[in-house]
Amino acid sequence: MTSPILLILLFAFSLLFLVGAYQMVGTYNRLMRLRNNIKKSWSNIDVLLKQRCDEIPNLARVAKGYMKYEREVLSNISEARSAYLKARTVAGKVKSDDLTEKALNNFYAVAEKYPDLKADKYFIRLQERITELENEIADRREFYNDSVITYNTRIESLPDKFMADLLDLNRWSLFRFKKKRKK
Repeated sequence: MTSPILLILLFAFSLLFLVGAYQMVGTYNRLMRLRNNIKKSWSNIDVLLKQRCDEIPNLARVAKGYMKYEREVLSNISEARSAYLKARTVAGKVKSDDLTEKALNNFYAVAEKYPDLKADKYFIRLQERITELENEIADRREFYNDSVITYNTRIESLPDKFMADLLDLNRWSLFRFKKKRKK
């Protein structure tokens, strides 16, 4: 006959095993939920970056008639758009976002010299649309960065670090904050 102490020990080890397994599954699910949140929030940003990218040729087309001597400015906008279209990684798209922002800021600064362009209704609508998209990107960037910070903190904190190491989960990079554009 089995002693009661052996049964108690067997029950205790079984209970510990079940609790441990439950914790591991919970940790795994939390980490996957956080990682998927990052992917979803990046997708939202990427959609907006694409929409902004699609508006750039329209902006250049409207400005071309007015800005005949500003080829470099128009060329920079075109190059920024091409950089976005060629980018395949988050880092590449972030870099193309920087190029686009610089090119657009330069473009708007040069456009100030052309009162007829600034008064063009189509140009005004495009400028407002791009500004609207940039503000939405800034909002989404904040959500993305919050998701990344939460995820990075979890994979570096115990006990989640053990599961993260086991699954070879790596840190995600932040998409640096930018100020919203004024209309």
